[in-house]
Amino acid sequence: MGIDRKEVESCRTQALDHLTKELLPFWLDRCRDDRDGGFLTHFDEHGKPTEVTEKSLIAQTRTVYTMASAHRAGYGGGRCAELSRHGVRFLLDRMWDREHGGFFWMADRGGNITIDRKIVYGHSFAVYALAEHTLATGDPEGLEYAETTFDLLQKHCVDTMHGGYFEMFERDWTLAGPGSAGGDRKTLDVHMHLMEAFTTLYECSRRSLHRRKLVEDIDIVSRRMLHPVHGTGIPQFTPDWRPVPPIKFDIVWGWDRFPEGGTKAKAEDNTSYGHNVEFGWLLLHALDVLGTPVDDYREILRKLFEHAVDNGIDEEFGGVCVEGPHGGGVYDTEKEFWQQAEMLIGLLDACLLFGTDRFWPAYLNVHRFVFDKVIHRPVGEWWPLLTRRGKPIWTHMSHSWKINYHTVRAMIQTISRLERLLDTA
Repeated sequence: MGIDRKEVESCRTQALDHLTKELLPFWLDRCRDDRDGGFLTHFDEHGKPTEVTEKSLIAQTRTVYTMASAHRAGYGGGRCAELSRHGVRFLLDRMWDREHGGFFWMADRGGNITIDRKIVYGHSFAVYALAEHTLATGDPEGLEYAETTFDLLQKHCVDTMHGGYFEMFERDWTLAGPGSAGGDRKTLDVHMHLMEAFTTLYECSRRSLHRRKLVEDIDIVSRRMLHPVHGTGIPQFTPDWRPVPPIKFDIVWGWDRFPEGGTKAKAEDNTSYGHNVEFGWLLLHALDVLGTPVDDYREILRKLFEHAVDNGIDEEFGGVCVEGPHGGGVYDTEKEFWQQAEMLIGLLDACLLFGTDRFWPAYLNVHRFVFDKVIHRPVGEWWPLLTRRGKPIWTHMSHSWKINYHTVRAMIQTISRLERLLDTA
C-alpha cells in the first residue's frame, strides 16, 4: 500500500502548527524563573503556576534539553538558546554537589536542596541535556560537565561483576539499600536513557571512551533486558539480571501509576508499549550517530514495533494503551501522554525502515488521537493521562515528572520524519 502524499503533508502541517503556535509558546512564555533561576515547572490545567514550586533534577535538565534541541532544530528565534543557557546556570550553580560531585535530586524554588540523593536516572538526563546544550549553542561548559558527570557514573555506578549500572545512591555515592530503596534493582528505563544520553554525549565529544560505553549499553539492553522470545522490554532486574516484578521505589523518578502497596497487578508478565517503541527509535538514532549498520538489529527492532502495533494500538478509540503481557494482549487501556509522543516518532521510523503498509495506518491512528484528544487546545500542552476513550483523568499541564521533554521532542522529531517520508513518497 502506498501512502497519500497529501495525508503526510497534512500531518506535517498539523505538527508544525502545534509546535510553533501552541506547544513551544506555552513554555517560552511561562517557564523562566527570573527571580530564583532555573525553570518553573508546575502548571495547572489552565496553564497557571501552582503552589508547588519544587525544582526536580529531571524537570530542570529536561527543560534544558528541550530548549537546546528546539534551538538546534531551528525553532524559537534565539529564545530557546537563551533559556537553555539560563537553565544550565541554575543546574551548575545550585544543583551541582561541589563536595561529592554529581547533581542533587530535588531543590526548592530558591535552589536550596531538599533531597540530596544521587539518582542515575536524573544523571542520565543531565548528560543528555548538557551535551545537547553544547551541540546547540557551542558553549563548552555543557560538554565539560556532561563529561564530568559521565566519569562519575563510571566511577561509582558501574557493576563490575555483572555489567550495567546500579541506580540509587546516597549523596556520597554509597549504594542505597535493597528493596524500595532501589539499591538491588536495575531497570530498563535507566539503561535506555543512559543509551540516549551517551548517544548525544558521543555525538558532541567524539571520544572513543564515550563510543565504547554507548556500544556496551546497547549490548546490555539488547541481550539482557528484552524478552528472549517476544523481544519486548522487561522492566526490572536483580543485579545479576534475573527478571523480577516491578516495585515502586522510595524516590519516584517518573510517571508513577503504581497502586497502593507498591506492586502492580500482573507484574510478573508486563511490558510497556511506549518504552518498547521509544527504545526502538532511540536505538536507531544511536546506530546512526555511531555509523553502525542497522542490519544486526533489524529483527530486534521489528519485534519491538510489531508488538506495539499488534497489541498496544487501540483500533476502536485511537491511541496507544499503556501496557500488557509479553505474549500479546492488553492489561491497561488508559492512555498516557508520553507513550503517545514516543509512538509518533517510533512508528514513523518503522515506516522508513520496514515500509508503510503496516505502520503508516498505526501512525495515523495515534496522530489523530493526539490531535483530537490529547492536546489541550486552549492552553497548548498535553493532558497527562486519559481514559481509553480520551477523557482526561489527570488534568495538570506540568509537574516534576510531566514536563516538555516528550511533547516538544515528539513534534520536532515527527516533523523531520514526515519530511523524510515526503522525500520518498
